[in-house]
Amino acid sequence: MPRRARIDAPLAVQHVIARGIERRRIFFGPVDYEAFLRRLGTVLHETGTVCYAWALMPNHLHLLLRTGKTPLPTAMRRILTGYAGEFNRRHRRHGHLFQNRYKSVLCQEDPYLLELVRYIHLNPQRSGLVSEVQGLAQYPYCGHGALLGRRRIGWQDTAYVLRLFGHSQADARRRYLQFVKEGERQGRRPELTGGGLRRSLKGWEVPGKKSRSLRMASDERILGEGDFVLETLKAAEERLTRQAALRRKGYDLERLLDEASARLSVAGRRILSRSRERQAVRARDLFSYWAVREIGQTGVAVARFLGVSPAAVSLAVTRGEKIANEGHALEVDT
Repeated sequence: MPRRARIDAPLAVQHVIARGIERRRIFFGPVDYEAFLRRLGTVLHETGTVCYAWALMPNHLHLLLRTGKTPLPTAMRRILTGYAGEFNRRHRRHGHLFQNRYKSVLCQEDPYLLELVRYIHLNPQRSGLVSEVQGLAQYPYCGHGALLGRRRIGWQDTAYVLRLFGHSQADARRRYLQFVKEGERQGRRPELTGGGLRRSLKGWEVPGKKSRSLRMASDERILGEGDFVLETLKAAEERLTRQAALRRKGYDLERLLDEASARLSVAGRRILSRSRERQAVRARDLFSYWAVREIGQTGVAVARFLGVSPAAVSLAVTRGEKIANEGHALEVDT
């Protein structure tokens, strides 16, 4: 059965899970953990992606992110592929580090954001890395300590989470800690990781439950109530429909290059030459936005076409969106 496309959108909250291949370790010690965190912080900053919660365990990791203007797959590719290459060089190994694709679950912010913050930060305790909740504040590879003010992590948005618990910082931290303690005995919650649902005739249902009232419109890629799921799927379908329509009109990378050249009066060879002349840069940015966001090309493919790095394409897409909104949108009958 073919894999279904990821669901992503600007400002979407995503629970991301990545596991080591065959459940092997992806972190052997502080050097590995710190290398991953450095890369994570850099990519989050450069892509405008916000992190609310995170936890690193020896053979897997959890992140709670809000997508910026850079698509989640682009950001995650830079994080995981870059780290895997660095890890392999450091440990003199070859081959895949992570198991298949990472999992991403698009989440309805209310009421699930705080549940996910708690669930993710309790992972070290559930995995036996710390014996009780009190020890989480000292575990260095989890965002719990930052929310309690025990350490400062520049790329973790603690202010947003704490505001949901109270107006004063001290009161918010006290309530947050109590909230985490109340979840200590909840154990594993597959519904928060994209599992725990099975398809039924009219939607999905919770395994082990017989009540028909639990059946709902759902999708394992989305965590939310029925209406939220349906609205998210509809928006995703509209995006895919537009991409398909543009491709049917013949839009590929070569045609987009010609289009950007004509729109901004820049020769195609100038766009491909890495020229820093202002109009050439604008044309390159517009081309990158069209390629990634409009016809669904990967940042890696666009980078290869332009002869630049994926990071450069990520930044170009953000700038290109502004240019497209200035009257340079692609026209298509959907």
